[in-house]
Amino acid sequence: MLVIVKNSPGTSDGKRGVKLARDMAADLCFVQNGVYFGQRERLEGFCGSAYILDEDVRLRGIRGEDIEKGIKTIDYDGLVDLMANEDKVIGIF
Repeated sequence: MLVIVKNSPGTSDGKRGVKLARDMAADLCFVQNGVYFGQRERLEGFCGSAYILDEDVRLRGIRGEDIEKGIKTIDYDGLVDLMANEDKVIGIF
């Protein structure tokens, strides 16, 4: 299962999406303002795979060294591949 999160860490929708992924042992993909979840120490205790949309990271001026290790950077084609290869996709929170 893949959960797509577009809202920032300061929003209830963003927090709900991450909690859902954590509770369901799903993977996460961060787009739009959700990329702020990818910054260091924002996903403590998350053990699934996490992906972050490279273009949204660049548009928000987040530096590569500020992204938590283990989060995979993808482009739009990678996002489409992720969604196509998952049995369920939930979002956008």
